[in-house]
Amino acid sequence: MPQYCQTFLILLKRVKTSSKALERMKKSRLVIEYDFDFELVGLLSSARGYKLAWEINQALGIQLVKQPDLQVGFKNNQEKSFSFYSHETQLNRLKLFKNKPADQENGKYFLIPEFPHYDFIILAAMEEQHSHQYLIHRIRTIKAIQLAASIPLEGLKSKSNFIF
Repeated sequence: MPQYCQTFLILLKRVKTSSKALERMKKSRLVIEYDFDFELVGLLSSARGYKLAWEINQALGIQLVKQPDLQVGFKNNQEKSFSFYSHETQLNRLKLFKNKPADQENGKYFLIPEFPHYDFIILAAMEEQHSHQYLIHRIRTIKAIQLAASIPLEGLKSKSNFIF
């Protein structure tokens, strides 16, 4: 047998041996835990997004501004766009999301599928104590809003949709 064939067979045995060793190696999994430092409020309203944003601006004295749509991936490689408005300062962050995508298909996709009855979702990350209760109280005074309720983050599978 020629020398190059013998060298090839030796290398092939080493590769097989190392691949078996790799299979036996302990596998590690990367686990990422996010700090969900925000609270969610569900809104029931028949108003359009821009109108509701304007009314919230008036009630809270803030400036919610339209942002590029949020792209969220779903099963079966479906990607949907959700419109949202945002107001941010050094201490506070408030975002108003539409719970249904722009191209709604028979109520199939929602930003928070656990709460499909909400039309809008407010994400509030505020530094002041008791600001969440104050926010809900002020929002409930808006006539275009029929219901405003806190959404508990514990056990909410879709809370990762708000990490971006």
